[in-house]
Amino acid sequence: MAENFVNVDRDTPLLLPADLRQWVPEDDLVHFVISAVDSMHLGSLQVNERGTGSAQYPPTMMLALLLYCYANGIFSSRRIERATWRDVGVRYLTGDTHPDHDTICSFRRSNAALVAEAFSELLRLASEMGLVKVGTLSVDGTQILANASRHKSVRYDRAGELERRLLQDIQELLAEAERQDREDEPDDQALPVEIARREKLREKLLEARRRLEERARAESSHPPNQPGAPREERPRRKPRKRRPLDEQQINLTDADSALMRKSHRDGYTQSYNAQAVVDTEGGQLVVATTVLRTPSDANQLEPALHAVPPSLGEVSCILADGGYLNADAIEAIQRMGIEVYVAITDEEQNVRRYDYRAPRIKPPKRITDPRLVAMREKLSTPQGRRTYRRRAATVEPVFGTIKAALGFRQFLLRGLAKVKLEWQLVCLAYNLRRMHALTTA
Repeated sequence: MAENFVNVDRDTPLLLPADLRQWVPEDDLVHFVISAVDSMHLGSLQVNERGTGSAQYPPTMMLALLLYCYANGIFSSRRIERATWRDVGVRYLTGDTHPDHDTICSFRRSNAALVAEAFSELLRLASEMGLVKVGTLSVDGTQILANASRHKSVRYDRAGELERRLLQDIQELLAEAERQDREDEPDDQALPVEIARREKLREKLLEARRRLEERARAESSHPPNQPGAPREERPRRKPRKRRPLDEQQINLTDADSALMRKSHRDGYTQSYNAQAVVDTEGGQLVVATTVLRTPSDANQLEPALHAVPPSLGEVSCILADGGYLNADAIEAIQRMGIEVYVAITDEEQNVRRYDYRAPRIKPPKRITDPRLVAMREKLSTPQGRRTYRRRAATVEPVFGTIKAALGFRQFLLRGLAKVKLEWQLVCLAYNLRRMHALTTA
């Protein structure tokens, strides 16, 4: 029996113009992204006003392009440019136009205000659709790799030693160049290259020491026990000197990132601490974001609460894990009439039933603060356990979706301000993906 195959003809041109709408399924995410962006009231749109005469890509189309690609796990500007040629949904979104990677990257970096406004507008749209209900919120943080190697970190004292050694090398190379000029020897083309390389590295070390000194001065200027200050910026009981400690480190590639580890088992990574506040009563959407350059969450409960847009409604309860344990913050939030549930662990509760894991290097201290003892008692009640159980079922899946489904495990941009923009863009894409799944289910 003769085989019967479908005829695959790549040479015959289409007789009629192609309609891209017929190539994209009706339930594809691209339709939802376009409709959502078109319904937003965006006042932070930026256009090129240089008057060069070149046609510009519409800002709303560029924003929709970023959101659709991020929601499908395409983050690099070069990969987004390739998608405008290879992905049918992206070609439909761009109207078969093809912005290059420089245009895409420049738009992303220069439109932080637009992304923040779009984040708020999407939450407004979700509230109108009944997909977000701000009553009980869950807050948590996750470590995401920075666009920098941990091997590029240097201590404050080591940076000073290397800077002095480089200065000596530069002086010796300059003396050698002068000697060659006096003796009329053939020019050594390697000398200028070596001098420039050492000068560039020396400038990086000087800038790293200057940043550490600025952080030390800022830390010493904070009043004692200032609530809400990050741990690395919170002064000790004895005022710290304005000079940084010798063991303080900074990364030469991304100075705002930091060496972090989750436990004593894990190695150190150059990372950021990405924070997210998630609603537990609606569609499990992210309602607030921020990024920290410290692994500690202890002082972030109040900032997370204040970052929630008031237009979404009043917060009645907030859930957090033991990393946010701070008696002063808990007391301040409870005075606002908001219930707080934060995990409490101490020496008595840390005893494991089965000894299959290595013991902790430092066991937690025994809880003696009456405010924390009251929190532990509240969590031990059936109502407390039932309420707190919702935390892991709401905020943890968000990080799982972002890391596993979207594939976002490392920032592409550098610097705290740009990293905050990128994290908000990722959470905005997650919200779009989540809202689309809820409306098409």
